[in-house]
Amino acid sequence: MATTTPSAATEMQIRANIIDALGNTPLVRLNAIAKGIRTPVAAKLEMLNPGGSVKDRIGIRMIEEAERKGWLKAGGTLVEPTSGNTGVGLAMAAAVKGYSCIFVMPDKVAAEKVALLRAYGAQVVTTPTAVERDSPESYYSVADRLTREVPNAFQPNQYFNPMNPRTHYETTGPEIWEQTGGQITHFVAGVGTGGTISGVAKYLKERNPAIQVVGADPEGSIYTQPDNMHTYKVEGVGEDFWPGTFDPTLVDAWVKVSDRDSFVAARRLTRDEGILSGGSGGLAVHAALEAAREADDPEALVVVLLPDSGRGYLSKIYNDDWMRENGFLSRFSQPVRVGSVVAERSAQTPTVVAVSCDQTVADAIELLREHDISQLPVVRTGTPLSGDDGAARVEVQSVAGSVQERGLLDHLFRNPDALSAKISTVMDGPFPLVDANEEVERVVPMLASGAPAVLVQRDGAIIGVVTRADVLEYVAHHRGT
Repeated sequence: MATTTPSAATEMQIRANIIDALGNTPLVRLNAIAKGIRTPVAAKLEMLNPGGSVKDRIGIRMIEEAERKGWLKAGGTLVEPTSGNTGVGLAMAAAVKGYSCIFVMPDKVAAEKVALLRAYGAQVVTTPTAVERDSPESYYSVADRLTREVPNAFQPNQYFNPMNPRTHYETTGPEIWEQTGGQITHFVAGVGTGGTISGVAKYLKERNPAIQVVGADPEGSIYTQPDNMHTYKVEGVGEDFWPGTFDPTLVDAWVKVSDRDSFVAARRLTRDEGILSGGSGGLAVHAALEAAREADDPEALVVVLLPDSGRGYLSKIYNDDWMRENGFLSRFSQPVRVGSVVAERSAQTPTVVAVSCDQTVADAIELLREHDISQLPVVRTGTPLSGDDGAARVEVQSVAGSVQERGLLDHLFRNPDALSAKISTVMDGPFPLVDANEEVERVVPMLASGAPAVLVQRDGAIIGVVTRADVLEYVAHHRGT
């Protein structure tokens, strides 16, 4: 068999190691997901770095800087608080350099991320998510403690390490400028440590100060809700403190994005564009589309950075059951309102069947039997209980409590004379109140967590009582609609 000998001018395309494969990720036009928007939107696909995220870029830079300054010595151990991606970037570089790794992660991260870090040979410690940053249990505090306790340990600390934004100033920013031929007008990115957006924004604004930088932030983060911070499910973005790696003066506008909108956008990106992105990428895309609509200029160009792949979230945002359990995915093609459940069922049962505080247990039992129901709202004495159609007109403020079939049975079993007792002496608290326009998907968790029924109101009046059985029947009759 003949062999072909390469010419002397041919260069071998072999990288020295995996670190040399970092960067130069492609910029891809978004089409289907941006349909109807005049401003073009392009995505920087950082999940195509060898470790799967934008954080690959900073891992090796932080390690090499620590080596130069003598903070990290041969045989040392890297200790870092991370939601996963920075850990992978560090672990990948540590494998090449010969260091050990210990990563501290909040317990909200997907199981795939923990397994991935362990695959690189790292130790993983998980801590509670819903604690204050200065709590001894927070992943920041645990990482600090381990850094002190583990011999020859070094913490790169992506939240305060200047190599974080500097890396993006020297690599990511120039790549975007070159790939767009300097035509970029808007840059959109989620903000976590702030290193990516700060480094890229600094570089781009030096080239063109008119470029608009938009920060995407999850609901509950300090950046857009400093007075109302709370937990959220999107991973790797948002903070509960201000990192030293973030320069907020470089951000021209903010877009606050809900968990639901982030995850829905990520799933659309995958199904409509073939780009498997994580929830933080969905958050950034949602914000980018909003920025593109507002710009409404075919000559403008919005670039959005997608930090990582969706492979680390297959058990969460790409799992329909998880999405439904958390109220992010509807079982119906169109949102179904609670009022629709009431309307469908009202032909068999009067809109509201209620009992008054001054009526007896016997009266309540008769109503339950007559209407074949298992619970009743209790209204204050003097509330009208019937109209021309036999249904009650019950104002929200007249609701005093509730009774259930099994509760009444328990009272009678313990005291047969309870039949003549007033309902007010045996009633429980009122059922939860929801608006008729509320989506069924958001009511299901209330019913699943213990509430036997919910009261449905419209314009200040109770229009119905919805139980678990009512929702189950509605779902059974409307599958696939």
